[in-house]
Amino acid sequence: MSHSIAANPSKDGNKRRKVFNKLISYFFLLLLTCVTIVPFLWTVSISLKGQNDVIFSIPPQFIPNTFTLDNFITVWNTLPIPRYLLNTVILTFFGVVLPLILCSFAAYPLARMKFKGMNIIFLLIIATMMIPGEVTMIPVYLVIDKLGLMGTYTGIIITSAITPLGIFLMRQGFQEIPKEIEESAVIDGANVWQIFWKLMFPMVKPMLGVLAILCFISSWNNFLWPLLILDDPNMYPITLGLYQLQGAFSANTRLIAAGALIALLPVIIVFVMFQRYFIEAAYSSSVKG
Repeated sequence: MSHSIAANPSKDGNKRRKVFNKLISYFFLLLLTCVTIVPFLWTVSISLKGQNDVIFSIPPQFIPNTFTLDNFITVWNTLPIPRYLLNTVILTFFGVVLPLILCSFAAYPLARMKFKGMNIIFLLIIATMMIPGEVTMIPVYLVIDKLGLMGTYTGIIITSAITPLGIFLMRQGFQEIPKEIEESAVIDGANVWQIFWKLMFPMVKPMLGVLAILCFISSWNNFLWPLLILDDPNMYPITLGLYQLQGAFSANTRLIAAGALIALLPVIIVFVMFQRYFIEAAYSSSVKG
């Protein structure tokens, strides 16, 4: 009896310490959230302000005196935003579908097959992630020019059709699948293609969702490479369209903020739809083994 009574204070102390640590963690997470979301809220506020509302003030005025959608209407009517969005959708579609397929093709043998030099090949692929994109930009540009792909969407799409990060993510996803599942399929008479496409590929949906979000954001926000490749304004994606918007309305911050939100809205929608795959992928990685 005396031992149990003596042990209670230490248990209570551990509980208080855990609660305190959680409160500290939540505080810093809340602080990080505020730092991250304030610029977005500020952009939304500016885009909804009328001509008589003050943009820059101390303290900042987040809530407009008069809400208006005129800024969005002006941007939509001034620039061919629907055309820019359609071009961006085309580039983004291939910028997501091709990496999902090609990175899976490259990652599957590295994760599930045994062959000589497998680890060396994987290390070489990962090592390319340390090379800045600016270093390879000129050689890739020359290759695209020699292939006659300047001024085409193909010249943009093939440069991101397969990425080292995508191969790494998909390899991790395939490695988490128990070997017994694959062995059972072999016993049932399935060949390599059937095992990959009908069995293994559907089982890595969380990692496919993560890679899809990353590829979507990268393709949707791609600016420098389309700027170098494309020369026809009718083929510009939304990022280059916003670049023209900044030149057309350099003194009108409200219109620039409205255009930025028009381009950002699809990214937010896609992230909200696929965010559960981030959680599933993180959870499956944490409980591996």
